[in-house]
Amino acid sequence: MFEGLSEKLERSFKILKGQGHISEINVAETLKEVRKALLDADVSFKIAKDFTTTVKEKALGQKILTSVSPGQLMVKIVHDELVELMGGEHEDINLKANPTIILIAGLQGSGKTTFSAKLANYVKRKKGKQPLLVACDVYRPAAINQLKVLGEQVEVDVYTEEDSKDPVSIARNAIKYAKEKALNVIIIDTAGRLAIDEMMMKEIAAIKSSVNPHEILFVVDSMTGQDAVNTAKAFNDKLDFDGVVLTKLDGDTRGGAALTIRSVVNKPIKFVGIGEKPDALDVFYPKRMADRILGMGDIVSLVERAQEQFDAEEAKTLQRKLQKNEFNFNDFLKQINQIKKMGNIKDLASMIPGMGKAMKDTDIDDDAFKNIEAIIHSMTPAERENPKLLNGSRRKRIAGGSGTDIVEVNQLIKQFEETSKMMKMMTGGGPRKMMQMMNQMKKRR
Repeated sequence: MFEGLSEKLERSFKILKGQGHISEINVAETLKEVRKALLDADVSFKIAKDFTTTVKEKALGQKILTSVSPGQLMVKIVHDELVELMGGEHEDINLKANPTIILIAGLQGSGKTTFSAKLANYVKRKKGKQPLLVACDVYRPAAINQLKVLGEQVEVDVYTEEDSKDPVSIARNAIKYAKEKALNVIIIDTAGRLAIDEMMMKEIAAIKSSVNPHEILFVVDSMTGQDAVNTAKAFNDKLDFDGVVLTKLDGDTRGGAALTIRSVVNKPIKFVGIGEKPDALDVFYPKRMADRILGMGDIVSLVERAQEQFDAEEAKTLQRKLQKNEFNFNDFLKQINQIKKMGNIKDLASMIPGMGKAMKDTDIDDDAFKNIEAIIHSMTPAERENPKLLNGSRRKRIAGGSGTDIVEVNQLIKQFEETSKMMKMMTGGGPRKMMQMMNQMKKRR
C-alpha cells in the first residue's frame, strides 16, 4: 500500500539530513522532490502544487527547536498536511435511522457488489445490526447470483426479484420486506456501466428519489488513479453522495485517488477495501493513512485487529496449558488461524513502524502458512497432542505426507519449541499481557 510514494517521500526528506536549519533553498529543493513524488503517485498537478506551497509556507514560518532536526520538522509538517488533504477527522457511516437505507453506487468493475457484502458483514459483526442485501443490478447476468453467494458467506439475507427488470420497484419492495423481518440496515447494490452514461445516472437518481436513502456511498477502484477522482466528481454532481469507498487499495495502486478525492468532491473517504475476503474492509482514518504513507506504521489499527480476534476464555485455557507444559500443535494451529484472520501478513507487518520499509522487497505469499498447516495436518491426533512422540521415523512420514522435506519438518518443530518457551515466559499474564502491552502502545500514539 503506497510503497512507491513512501519511498520517494523518504528520499526527499534526506535532502534536509545534516542541515542545521531550514532555509528557503533547502526547503525548495526538498519540496520539488515531494511534488514529484505526488505527481508520480497520480496526484493532479494543481493539488500537488497547492500542497507543497502550503508546506513551504508553514516550514519557513517554523522555529527549529534544538531537539528537532529540520528533516524531522519537515516530516511532521508534510504528515499534518497529508492528514488535512485526506479529510482531517474520520467520519463514520450513518446508522441512526431504523431501518437505515444505504445506496451503493459506482461503475461496473469497481467492486460494488463485493463491497456491499463486506459492508453487511461489517454492520452485522461490528455494529450489531441485522442487515439485508438488495440485488438491484438487473443487467449484469452474474450480479444477482454473486450477491447471493456473498450473502451466504457473510450469513446475511439477500432480497431478489429475478423476474423483474425494475430496480426502483425492487428497492421499494425490499424495504417493505426488511420492515416485516425486523431487519434494520438495507444495503442496495445498484447497476453500473463500463463508463458514465445518462441511462445509469437517471436510474440511480430514480432509486434515490424513491427510497430516500440515509447514506449514499460511491465505490471506486483506487487503481484507476485520477480517473477515479473524475468519476467521483461526475457521480457527486448527480447524486450528492455522502462518502467514498476505495477498493483494491492492496493492489498496485499509486495512491493518487486516496490523496486527492476528498479535496475534489469535498466528501469523506469512509472505507477502503484491502482484499477479497468478507472481512477485508478497513474504516478509513486520515491520520493512520498518513502514518503509513510516511513509514510510521499503524499500531492502532494493528491493535484493533488483534482485539477483534482476542478470545478471553480461549486465552485463559491457553494460559493454563502453558503453565502445565501442555501446549501442543493443536494450540499452535489455533494461534496461526487467529493471525490469518487479522489479514494479509505483509499488510500487518507494514503497520509496525519500520517494518514496511524492511519488508518492501520481501515476497510474502497470502498463504504463507500453507506448508506449516500441511505439516501439522499430516501428524496423527496423538502426535499433535504430544509433540514428544515426534521421533525420526515419524518426522520422515510427516514430511512425505505433507509434501515437504525433513528439513522443513525439523524447522517447524524447533520453531514450535521456541514459541512454547517464549509464551511460557509470558504466563504471568499470557496473551492478555501481550494485549495490554499493545494497548499501551496504542495510547502513546
